[in-house]
Amino acid sequence: MARSSQVPENKRRKPRQARAEETVAAILEAAAQILEGGGLAAFTTNAVAERAGVSIGTLYQYFADKNAVLHALAERELRAVLQSVAEALRSDSEPTVEGRVRAMIRAIIGAFRGRQRARKAVLQAILSQGDGGEMMSPVAAFIRHAGENIGRGPKSVFATLSPEQIFVVSRALMGTIRAAVLEEQPFFKARSFEDEMVRLVLAYLRAASGSGYQPSGD
Repeated sequence: MARSSQVPENKRRKPRQARAEETVAAILEAAAQILEGGGLAAFTTNAVAERAGVSIGTLYQYFADKNAVLHALAERELRAVLQSVAEALRSDSEPTVEGRVRAMIRAIIGAFRGRQRARKAVLQAILSQGDGGEMMSPVAAFIRHAGENIGRGPKSVFATLSPEQIFVVSRALMGTIRAAVLEEQPFFKARSFEDEMVRLVLAYLRAASGSGYQPSGD
């Protein structure tokens, strides 16, 4: 008897969890749509709840205020960026160091394309609250982890860098892209911008690794 009653209980928990995840996803998607359409001026918890099709009470079950929604949205975007970079670094389609750096930068820039007004609003909100470093630290940690765990040779692009060097190259890379988003630079989607970002990272890697470093070597 006890065993038969336990199984339905376990089965009931999963749909509730799935519905919660769907609700959070709907709220974040609604937030992104509002930010893209009207920026921070149009961003309120009431507007988000209405767009998501949930009550304001339901929204507050998951988020304390609109800043919490912004943080969750920023974290979602960051996870998407890191996933894109991970796929680029794992790929064997680019055997050279230069090719892997370009694939990484292309993945990061690509993740920031589309809904640029929403992403700009999220970045502005995070920076205004002094949390820019908090959002950047996962990028540096990810690059360090990638360097330590993605093979040898050209795959380990960042494996020999010190913590200080990881900090500098990650901030230089993400800081420049962040500035291009915030300033709405027209060249953000251009190949020339990608080329300059590749030049920046390769020049730093060459200087940090010594004169023997060959950025386009196998």
